[in-house]
Amino acid sequence: MKKQYTAVIIDDQQTEISKLRNSLGDVERIVLIGSSSNAQEAQNLIAHAKPDLIFLDVEMPDMTGFELMNALKEKLTWPFKVIFYTAYEKYLLEALRASAFDYLLKPYQEAEFREVISRFLESMDKEEAQGNSPKPTNHFFQESPSLLLVSTIRGYRSLTIKDIGYFEYDKANRHWLVATGNQKLPLKRTVSCESIVKLSPLFKQINQQQIINLSYLVAIEEKQCVLLPPFENAKDLLISRNFFKSVQDGFFLL
Repeated sequence: MKKQYTAVIIDDQQTEISKLRNSLGDVERIVLIGSSSNAQEAQNLIAHAKPDLIFLDVEMPDMTGFELMNALKEKLTWPFKVIFYTAYEKYLLEALRASAFDYLLKPYQEAEFREVISRFLESMDKEEAQGNSPKPTNHFFQESPSLLLVSTIRGYRSLTIKDIGYFEYDKANRHWLVATGNQKLPLKRTVSCESIVKLSPLFKQINQQQIINLSYLVAIEEKQCVLLPPFENAKDLLISRNFFKSVQDGFFLL
């Protein structure tokens, strides 16, 4: 008899929890051991239940699914997998799937649900058979790239930390821009400098109008930040006196 796996559902809408519960009722090898519609309760549930699978809503009133997982990262000491459960458009879903996670689009079709569950079971069974269970320390964060849902003027964009070279403030239009490999995306005006630097310890403010990704910083020459490709042509990334020590410390720690 093949091994059974445990699951929890985190979603702020009870109707969505009920739908997932019904779908899981047809899957003999997955046992639902809990659900929560509150982010704080969800953290306690996940930490204590230690499920093999977490169905996690991307957007909830008190925090996003990504923020919830980040808040829990020190307590995640066992191997598990996450299926993000999102109402975003399919183009975003496909972009997110390029990472190491699985996703379901609201409202999902049963065929889509079965496909995701099949991938989960196949992956878990393979790990069991090979005896290559993931290391039980912060598995979610070690295995997967840091994933961001960036609020742009036109909607949402899925990016990983490595996609971003730097941010700069557009004074004329009063919003921040995020520089990816081949373009600069305008962010919503509600996005602040403080909210950007909190996304990752790699994001360091160098002056009042610019934030760089330290993973691309190759040198500091006369207060000019020199970045690795594809951001080697970025100009005027100057560190001001107030931010120099912070950037320097972070750079030396890489």
